[in-house]
Amino acid sequence: IFIKIGDSGIGIPKENINQIFERFVTTQSFGKGTGLGLSISYSIIKNHKGKIWAENQAGGGTAFVVELPIEAKRGAKSVGHEA
Repeated sequence: IFIKIGDSGIGIPKENINQIFERFVTTQSFGKGTGLGLSISYSIIKNHKGKIWAENQAGGGTAFVVELPIEAKRGAKSVGHEA
């Protein structure tokens, strides 16, 4: 499953985009944030064998993409067209 959430803001500076999932990294002024939200999100998604990344969008804004694996349960019927 892929989930993409975006905005139309100013985007994330290129020098920061590779660090945004690290604990305590924030671009906000002192006292305005701890820099834990994306780190916690990354850990939860990784624990579910997924991935998350950010992309700057053409024309401005940032999109976060979450990729999560789907595992079929034993005995479950498939949904969709049969081959």
